[in-house]
Order: sequence, then structure tokens, then C-alpha cells
Amino acid sequence: MGLFGKMTLSYSKEVMKHFMHPKNMGEIKNPDGIGKVGNPVCGDIMWVYIKVDKNERIKDIKFKTFGCAAAIATSSMLTVLAKGKKIDDAEKLTMKDIAKSLKGLPLIKMHCSDMAVNALRIAIKEYRKRKSRKS
Repeated sequence: MGLFGKMTLSYSKEVMKHFMHPKNMGEIKNPDGIGKVGNPVCGDIMWVYIKVDKNERIKDIKFKTFGCAAAIATSSMLTVLAKGKKIDDAEKLTMKDIAKSLKGLPLIKMHCSDMAVNALRIAIKEYRKRKSRKS
């Protein structure tokens, strides 16, 4: 099974682990940035909340996702990959990074990992906009 998986909906053990026991699920009160994305075709909606420290590192990240197993698993994995990273590095995460960390995703579910990285990028963009207003 390649990085993008088969056309069937068989999920890797890693996807199932993050679906059944998601990491960093929830909201952050007074976040430094919020990213929200939705897919009208599949109905998935994701929110990513970030808290950034003075060194521009993501000190906390949480998500809320309404969607399928892959949407929840990719959101969870995104938070694991991004937490502790400098925002410039976190912003460079790709859907392939998430899929690889999840040990593959069915091709039909790759859009979930794309949604997750887009939600993070929107949260980072909002953080930067808020920070520039304070300057």
C-alpha cells in the first residue's frame, strides 16, 4: 500500500488509533489564532485553535472536527505534528506529511489531510494578523 493507500476504505492502524483516541481534541480559550475549513461535498468541518509563545512556537493546539474517521484522524495527527514547532515550520506541513504519519490514507480521503493543513494555515494567518495589529 503506497502513501495514498488503495481506493478502498480500509484504514491503517494509525488512522484508527487517532480516530478512536484523538489527541488534542477540544477548544482553547482565548486562542491566538483559529482556522476553520469545511468541505461542502462531504460535509466535514474542522476548527484548529493555536496558542503561540513569545518564541513563535505553537505551545498549544487543539481541534474540533465534525466528520468521518479520516477527518478526525487527520486533525488529530496534525496537532501532534504541529505542537511545539515554530509557526514557520508548522505552516510548511503538507497533506502528504499527515498521510505518511498516519501510515497511509485511502485516496478518496486525502482531502481530509488537505483540510487539516489548511485549517492550521488559516489559524497561523489569523495569529499573524492579530499580532501585527498589536504592534
